[in-house]
Amino acid sequence: MSNKELRSLDDVVIRFAGDSGDGMQLTGSQFTNTSAIVGNDISTFPDFPAEIRAPQGTLFGVSGFQLHFGSGEIHSPGDYCDVLVAMNAAALKVNLGSLRANGIIIANTEGFNDKNLRLSGYAVNPLEDGSLDSYQLFAVDISRLTAAALKDLQMSSKEVDRTKNFFALGMMYWLYNRPLEPTEQWIKQKFSKVPQIAEANYRAMHAGWNFGETTEIFVTRFDVKPAPMQPGLYRNINGNTALALGLVTAAQKARLDVFFGSYPITPASDILHTLSSLKNYGVKTFQAEDEIAAVTSAIGAAFGGALGVTSTSGPGLALKTEAIGLAVMTELPLVIINVQRAGPSTGMPTKTEQADLLQALYGRNGEAPVPVIAPATPGDCFYAAFEAVRIAVTSMTPVFLLSDGYIANGSEPWLVPDVSELPDIAVQFHTDTEAFQPYARNEETLARPWAVPGTPGLEHRIGGLEKENGSGNISYSPQNHQLMVDLRAEKVERIANTLPLAEVEGDEQGDVLIVSWGGTYGVIKTAVQNMHSRGVAVSHLHLRFLNPLQKNVGEILCNFKHVVVAELNKGQLLKVLRSTYLVPAVGLNKVQGLPFKAEEVEATINDLLNS
Repeated sequence: MSNKELRSLDDVVIRFAGDSGDGMQLTGSQFTNTSAIVGNDISTFPDFPAEIRAPQGTLFGVSGFQLHFGSGEIHSPGDYCDVLVAMNAAALKVNLGSLRANGIIIANTEGFNDKNLRLSGYAVNPLEDGSLDSYQLFAVDISRLTAAALKDLQMSSKEVDRTKNFFALGMMYWLYNRPLEPTEQWIKQKFSKVPQIAEANYRAMHAGWNFGETTEIFVTRFDVKPAPMQPGLYRNINGNTALALGLVTAAQKARLDVFFGSYPITPASDILHTLSSLKNYGVKTFQAEDEIAAVTSAIGAAFGGALGVTSTSGPGLALKTEAIGLAVMTELPLVIINVQRAGPSTGMPTKTEQADLLQALYGRNGEAPVPVIAPATPGDCFYAAFEAVRIAVTSMTPVFLLSDGYIANGSEPWLVPDVSELPDIAVQFHTDTEAFQPYARNEETLARPWAVPGTPGLEHRIGGLEKENGSGNISYSPQNHQLMVDLRAEKVERIANTLPLAEVEGDEQGDVLIVSWGGTYGVIKTAVQNMHSRGVAVSHLHLRFLNPLQKNVGEILCNFKHVVVAELNKGQLLKVLRSTYLVPAVGLNKVQGLPFKAEEVEATINDLLNS
């Protein structure tokens, strides 16, 4: 219990920042998990440096973790942070623009030595020159205080320095009235085989908490009450983990084993890591030697009767292109996960973008239509993966799942679903040998039969050459090629018959409709809610299904005078909507490797209304 004043707040945005080796991602994750246990709603934004290990103290080596927690619904990690914990000068310089006016800076003074100031481009120490007078500055010698707390543990100075993040964590736990017990338990489990490291982290965290309680620089603590939530079992989950769990759950519902062929690539690698730990659920993971081997192995697994899945990011998807065309031609169920990042080429590997939409829709030779789904939030990645599997196995087609770096690494509280309430998508393999034709069509879905190799009487050809309708024999007939191209396109279009109608948040007709897709959902929703609170009528349409589009999308767009399409690219969905529905939509576009800020969206809407 503390004897300091405790002030209640509705929500808080904190950003931890330091060198990539300072443990900022771990610190942010622990604060996030603890806040979730307390009952707050949460949205996070981990911001990794692109360099694997940038030189210490440099601007491009800064790692950040921003979290927004509150006592009400939280949809975005926040435009600006209320608190910036800066472990060195570079962290301050990179992130100061993200701190609101009069915000709190907690700076580790040891990180502002002459070398660090020089590397970060400061001519004088900003902690001493008055340049931060518009903020609430708390300069704390975190490194020295951590060393003092661990002085009798016989650890090297390097080992001691690595625990300073726990001192900062303990201090923030004190400042925002968070319990220490969840992290204490995590330390005990994580370092059970290295008790000295466990003791060091435990001491450092408690030293940080005690410093907050005993120092005279802090006179007020803050408290954020639990958010009202639907009763049930919750866990904190990020998008990549949710994708992995969604795939396994869908495979169980389909009575299939999962074969996951993948080549590691940022920011998709964690899907492979998570699935490799779920072998007891019939999951087989294959870390291939390259992207081509990854996708073709998954196609082979689908031919053999398993759920074939592959994952990548933009550069890897370019290498998979020819094989995806093979999956289209063979009409096998395959889930292709693209966790988008900033491009082109290698681009900015750890930064988010939504610039692979047209690649997913059209980026193959020939007419090769593929369904495309994009999850909206980290938790929604579970349901998007489940839906991708449903479409793949019921329509016998490869399916694109377009995640992005923002929701892949971001996290939120997730209500664990009751598996019994999820739809059954059990696969019925073709077993009837009488008059078997591998390219016969289901009258409703146009899906061809899924015949497992080795089944007597169901021998058939497969490959990339054009198939004769019905028999599957190789065919060079112009009329047959036209027919097969049309059938494959119609099969994808008929998926719209199984999709729910799109829903508008707000009025169903009016002056302004803002359209979003993928990970932009939360910040657009926040912006629209802010506009509503000021009496401005704006409606929001979020598209989860990008090919085929839901049947009522065109009707919705035509119900508004102005349509704004917000996306982290140069206007890819905008092109699709304008060409499909001939609506004079305009784009709100950003390609900075960063998600939208709500204020950017609000400014665009205001400009549109004022004009």
